[in-house]
Amino acid sequence: MTITNKQSGTNVHEIAAGIYRINTPVLIAGGLGEFSFNQYLIVDDEPLLFHTGPRRMFPLVREAVASILPVDRLQHIAFSHVEADECGSLNQWLAAAPHSSPLCGAVAALVSISDLADRPPRALADGEALSLGKHCVRWFDTPHLPHAWECGFLMEDSTRTLLCGDLFTQGGAELPPITEADILGPSEAFRRKTDYFSHTKNAHAMLERLASTEPTTLACMHGSAWHGDGGKLLRALDELLSL
Repeated sequence: MTITNKQSGTNVHEIAAGIYRINTPVLIAGGLGEFSFNQYLIVDDEPLLFHTGPRRMFPLVREAVASILPVDRLQHIAFSHVEADECGSLNQWLAAAPHSSPLCGAVAALVSISDLADRPPRALADGEALSLGKHCVRWFDTPHLPHAWECGFLMEDSTRTLLCGDLFTQGGAELPPITEADILGPSEAFRRKTDYFSHTKNAHAMLERLASTEPTTLACMHGSAWHGDGGKLLRALDELLSL
């Protein structure tokens, strides 16, 4: 792990071949306490950033990205759904990387990003693949899982990395960059405290579809990334959500 900003504690760590977790620990008021925000950078011929971070965190995330590659090389600014920590600094990234464009699902492009973003988005259809060079990402529509109509995730095929957004959100800030320890227990404890799931009736089918991709790395937006049998863990989450 490399610290890129000593004051904030922002750090970077390669969690899979060519995929870097950018992490900033924070303290959230209102009883939530220590927390963290993660972005994921895929280094390739067409570099991709998944999650922008909140608007005010842009200088920290930009500094972290710049420690890995020139920021103006970014081609795709991607995110799961429309929310401040997902795409709050989208237009700042578009300005810093003049050859980049927003990358999102078709619903997000239709209802929000075509208006909010300073450049037109690249909208991916459900199941559509995009080659970045050595890496290839596929978009999965997951409406209302865990929340937002436009929600979706990216699967990177070569490393079996699922960029799973708010699934398996863990509280706390002093967590390892990637772990093989239990994250379901901590994430469920966080969910029970601040229930952010929409509890869509279609959760089972969507989680089973994600599980069938057999990910070996789960790139979580909050807390540690995870390595192991991702299909098994996604099915365990499904069982708990059905109780």
